[in-house]
Amino acid sequence: MIIIRSEHARDVKAREALLDDALGAERHEKTCERLREGRVPVRGLSLVAEIEGRIVGTVRLWHVAIGSLNALLLGPLAVSYDYRTQGIGARLVRAALNRVAIQGHQAVILVGDAPYYSRFGFSADVMTDIDLPGPVDRARFLGLELKEGAFAEARGIVTAAGEAVPSAIFTARKSRTRVIAQAA
Repeated sequence: MIIIRSEHARDVKAREALLDDALGAERHEKTCERLREGRVPVRGLSLVAEIEGRIVGTVRLWHVAIGSLNALLLGPLAVSYDYRTQGIGARLVRAALNRVAIQGHQAVILVGDAPYYSRFGFSADVMTDIDLPGPVDRARFLGLELKEGAFAEARGIVTAAGEAVPSAIFTARKSRTRVIAQAA
């Protein structure tokens, strides 16, 4: 039985191992990582999929700003290779978007596979006047309006927003990221 639940502190080691396995060490070098770096995910919007006590999927959302629009950044989404064809990623996305709507957020952005994310309502069409602070394949830069017209006035570069990680923890994470990048 697949259980989708909120992430707990005890899940961090398993989540990080899953992300490393599914996305590789280069995941720390991606443009979206710059927006997550040094920030705390949105409260209540870090989810895991669990089967028989094993973390097999994960998704998180982060606060970002696009000019005066407060939005959320979805990612990373990852599912263990052993479970990739069982719809766990879709269940995680649906559960996350349901919570996003309940919390009253207006818009969500991500960088991902358009055919996969279009079933949830994501589209590149709403992102024409919005840029990321680094390289991005425009066909993979997608947005979802939870409030009609949310992106209508959004222009410019996406910036990190929300609560910062306490500096001691952030320094440790940055050091680990540098070591991973040097090893690659």
